[in-house]
Amino acid sequence: MEKKEGEGDHKALVHVLVLPYPIHGHLNPMLQFAKRLASKGLKVSISPTLFMTKSMKIDAGPVSIEPISDGCDERGHEEIDDAQLYLEQLTTSGSQSLTKIIEKHQHSSNKIGCLVYDSFLPWALDVAQRFGLRGAAFFTQSCAVDAVYYYVHQGQLVFPVTGNSVSLPALPVLRVSELPSLVSRSESYPAVLDLLVSQFSNLDRVDWALFNTFDKLEEELVRWMEEIFRCKTIGPTVPSAYLDKSIEGDTNYGVTLHDQNADCMNWLNTRETGSVVYISFGSIAELVPEQMDELAWGLKGCNYYFLWVVRASEEDKLPNKFKEETQDKGLIVKWCPQLEVLAHHAIGCFVTHCGWNSTLEALSLGVPLVGVPQWTDQPTNAKYVEEVWGVGLRPSVDENGIVGRIEMEHCIREVMEGERGRDIKRNACKWKELTKEASSPGGSSHNNIEEFVTEISGG
Repeated sequence: MEKKEGEGDHKALVHVLVLPYPIHGHLNPMLQFAKRLASKGLKVSISPTLFMTKSMKIDAGPVSIEPISDGCDERGHEEIDDAQLYLEQLTTSGSQSLTKIIEKHQHSSNKIGCLVYDSFLPWALDVAQRFGLRGAAFFTQSCAVDAVYYYVHQGQLVFPVTGNSVSLPALPVLRVSELPSLVSRSESYPAVLDLLVSQFSNLDRVDWALFNTFDKLEEELVRWMEEIFRCKTIGPTVPSAYLDKSIEGDTNYGVTLHDQNADCMNWLNTRETGSVVYISFGSIAELVPEQMDELAWGLKGCNYYFLWVVRASEEDKLPNKFKEETQDKGLIVKWCPQLEVLAHHAIGCFVTHCGWNSTLEALSLGVPLVGVPQWTDQPTNAKYVEEVWGVGLRPSVDENGIVGRIEMEHCIREVMEGERGRDIKRNACKWKELTKEASSPGGSSHNNIEEFVTEISGG
């Protein structure tokens, strides 16, 4: 990848180390940001875990890879079947491993001057500051979700959450079901909730807080954040080819979990514009069998063409003979190049869990959404998708939290060809242009990244 002429002409070759939390959904945006920094003329390294470097293909382009150990080098977090114990192991081994990487470069021409660390890893700031490094916390979730966890940290939102809704500064009124699930069901994953709340434990000592969003997307929240932290919005962290096109060859994230078979693109090429429903629930979310069943028959009832990503571990949940009965309309795959798919003219809507990466991709590519959130940040993201940004619908759920086939069919039809769907498509196109604006010269995220590079370069 090459930087465009006139960009990245900074005084010194500063070395920035980027430390992601060790899961795919955090590596992608942080590696993308690392590429942005490298395109500005900085020396940049990224530190996935040793297990990640073994279990996935990572093409970091101009970014060097400096693996760290989480103490689980063979099977990752699966080696420790307890979230609390794994996080303790990650803190201990990660701190030691990070220290060694920084020490290795201490007396070289590439001495590390700044650590950009995942906000899930506040201990990394302590390590960095022992060496006199500047520190930037990188928040991979939306400002709205981060704000909820901040209010929990500050004691302004307490458990158990009572009443039907909560009203918090800079946020719309949120029904309890629209809060991040780790907050609305605080007893479900206490160790993970503690991790998310602890993001703010030492943020008063950080040099910068970087957020994977852009000013116009969460304007009120960004202004509120700026009053508390040295906040810079730097998103969306989508490959440059889909935004400002400033980084040559930057067409994908460079991280691959599966063998890449893009036969689905040939299939899409035979479909008309806006005629295909794309369904994917990311790399982690698991649908209960009943939800898989209802989704499947809802798709069949719509009678639209559909492309559905079903991971190998989920395939046995598909209804009996569903593939055979829908083979003239549907294509079910284990993996697909999601950015390419969303950018394809044939896609009419995206049925999604509303993970933040998928949401930003859809916003960046102007794709309307049907949001079926499962857990963590997704209920809050889905609220914004429908009620704040107006780019999608949320199907209603029954008393068991299941979206029924009739409701699923109704929402997909409405987005694809209904009256509300026309407004949703207009809004989706608007946000697509605004993401490009934020990432281009003069835009909020572009300017913030330029300022960040200038500041760490001593300008």
